[in-house]
Amino acid sequence: MAARSLGGTRMDHGTHTERPAIGVVGLGMTGLPLAGAFRDAGRRVLGFEADPARRAAVEAGDGDALGVPAERWFGPSGAQRSDGRGSFDVATDLERVAECEALFLCLPTPLDADGAPDLSAIESAAHGLAPHLAPNALVVLCSTTWPGTTEQRLVPWLHEAGPRRLGRDLCVAYSPEREDPGSGRRTRELPRLVGGMDAVSLERARAVLAEALDTVHPVESCATAESAKLLENVFRAVNIALVNEFKQVLDAQGIDVWPVVRAAATKPYGFMPFEPGPGLGGHCIPVDPEYLTWAARRAGVPATLVELALDVNRDLPRRVVSKLSQALDLRGSQLEGARVLVLGAAYKPGVADTRESPGLRIMELCESAGARTDYADPWVPRLDGDVPHALSGRRSIDLATADVADYDAVVLAVHHPGVDLAPVAASARLIVDTRDGFRGFDLPPERLVRA
Repeated sequence: MAARSLGGTRMDHGTHTERPAIGVVGLGMTGLPLAGAFRDAGRRVLGFEADPARRAAVEAGDGDALGVPAERWFGPSGAQRSDGRGSFDVATDLERVAECEALFLCLPTPLDADGAPDLSAIESAAHGLAPHLAPNALVVLCSTTWPGTTEQRLVPWLHEAGPRRLGRDLCVAYSPEREDPGSGRRTRELPRLVGGMDAVSLERARAVLAEALDTVHPVESCATAESAKLLENVFRAVNIALVNEFKQVLDAQGIDVWPVVRAAATKPYGFMPFEPGPGLGGHCIPVDPEYLTWAARRAGVPATLVELALDVNRDLPRRVVSKLSQALDLRGSQLEGARVLVLGAAYKPGVADTRESPGLRIMELCESAGARTDYADPWVPRLDGDVPHALSGRRSIDLATADVADYDAVVLAVHHPGVDLAPVAASARLIVDTRDGFRGFDLPPERLVRA
């Protein structure tokens, strides 16, 4: 059976005298770091991945192709641990599920074409794993989803291979991921919630997670943990919409919002600063509020505030392009036929993830208005994968060698760490700054527009 060791001690899978393995299903932005945390805790980890290309990238240790820096899952010492503890193998045979005492489902939960939660990856995994589960195995769902998914969907799917008694033949829990790509925070350091389908499941899940994580918070139920994850991200989405609405009101009065946010942040209680920007991106904040609004419609109750926040956030890239168009008009030019350089194709600083990227949406809107666009992003050398079709295959320009003065305008969508904006400030004809990245350059208003 095919499996390749990615460092640590190579286990003999013919005779199992060591502890049972930890299984991680879905080797993406959340699964890989969790696998690395268990491996660094000295556990034998088996990774299961349905996508052959991603599986090959994991086996090759290609962090760039995966969008997850290798140190997040190999550990700070690289692939080979100096103490020889722990291992991480990629398994291709589902029969090896039987080697695992616990399996963590770290799978995508996007929205379908109608805006409803798409749980097909979880359903497929549950059906594939169920026949091979060891007696009294623990299954922990980690994907963001609507409250009730674990009880109403996952447990019945696992039972389709044969009924099992919860807490005796099968333990099931929910523990939402809290990864923060680009922040430098390691998975072990991130506090984790966990809820169980019963008391035994909760304690099993808490104990296993505590091996790899510094802090684990047990909560009343799976639904409590599912709801808390949604609250965390809806809170952010609503407050991001608020600060951007506030910015729009202040802009109309000629007031700069950034010093206002910094001033308000001096209050030591009752306030948390959020920064305005060109829009939401990534796999969480743009999508997770949609799960709450879907659940609200399903329950027959309104979620008016969240719906309004979603509308505001969706409109932010259009507002940026509108500011760009107005600025060009005031300078005797127009967006149609203009050359526009967008700085930042990733959705946030320090990552290569382009999902829901506001920078790419700005490029789309500019091109639909007749402009020609390029982008510069050292983290995203080529636009592949989950990007707009019209932009697929494009390559980043090298900002260090590009003649920025050839562009009619430059839009700062993301300011990556280590990217020097001084050459842009020195030569760009017009800068549309959505991130307050050019504040220290003392540029005249005819060359700098805050959006």
